Amino acid sequence: MSSECKVATVQMATGRDVAANLLEAERLIKEAAAAGAHLVVLPECFAFMGMRAEDQCDLREPDGQGPLQSFLSRVAAQQRVWLVGGTIPLAGPEADRVRAACLVFDAHGQRVARYDKIHLFDVSVPGIAQCYQESATFAPGNQPLVIDSPCGRLGLAVCYDLRFPELFRQMLDAGLEVLAIPAAFTAVTGQAHWETLVRARAIENLVYVLASAQVGVHDNGRETHGHSMIVDPWGSILALLPREVGVIHGFVDAEHQAAVRRSFPCIAHRRLKCALQTRTIEG
Repeated sequence: MSSECKVATVQMATGRDVAANLLEAERLIKEAAAAGAHLVVLPECFAFMGMRAEDQCDLREPDGQGPLQSFLSRVAAQQRVWLVGGTIPLAGPEADRVRAACLVFDAHGQRVARYDKIHLFDVSVPGIAQCYQESATFAPGNQPLVIDSPCGRLGLAVCYDLRFPELFRQMLDAGLEVLAIPAAFTAVTGQAHWETLVRARAIENLVYVLASAQVGVHDNGRETHGHSMIVDPWGSILALLPREVGVIHGFVDAEHQAAVRRSFPCIAHRRLKCALQTRTIEG
C-alpha cells in the first residue's frame, strides 16, 4: 500500500454573491477530485465576503443544519473527498457575534470535526490606513483540534492562528502530522509574513502544511494575498498558486515524514513544554 495521500488546496476570490461563490467552490472541488485528491481544503470565508464584517452575522446557521453546512456535506459525498470547509458563520450564545467555524466532512458527507477560530484579527496594519476588529463580529473558540484522517493526524487552524506557535505545539503533542490552514491574509501582511509563517509551522513541527487562501480585490475593497501552498515537513514548497483562482495539488507521504523525523529528531529534543495542561485533543 502506498504511503502517499494526494491533497489539494483551493484558492478563491470570494465576493458578496453566496450562490456564485458556492458554484465556484464546487467547480474547484470537482477539479481537485478529478485530479485524484483525497482531501481538499477551502479558504477562509469561501462562501461570502460582504461589504462589512458584521454582514457575516446575516448568514449564521445553527450548528448541524443550514444551507452552507448542507453544501459542504453534499459536495464531499458527491466528489468522494474529505473536505476541510474553510470557515462559515455558526451561531453561538451571543446575539451579536458568531463563530468562525471550520468544519470537516468525510467522503460520505458525514461531519467529523468542527474547529472554531481561536485567535481574532484585531489589528491596525502598520504603514497603511487599515484597521480590523474581528472580535466585534466573531466570538473566539478555545479548543485546538487534531483528528484522524486518510492523510494522517490532521490539525486545523485559521488565518491569524498561524502567528501563534504555542497552538501548534499543543497539536503536536496530540500527534499532528498534517496541518490545514484556511486563510484570507491581507495583501500587506501576506507579502510580509505569509510564506515565512507557513514554512515555519512546517519546519518546527516537521509536518505537512496545506494552506488555502483568498486572493485579489474583493467587493468590499479589501485585497488578499493569495499564494496558497502545500509545504512538506522540511519546509520545501511542493506547490504554490500566486495570484489567481484555482487549485494546487501535492502528496502527503507518511514514510517520507517518518524518515525526516527519525533523521532529524528535533521534536524529541524539546526541553520546554507548555505548563498549561489540556484534555486530549480529538475531534
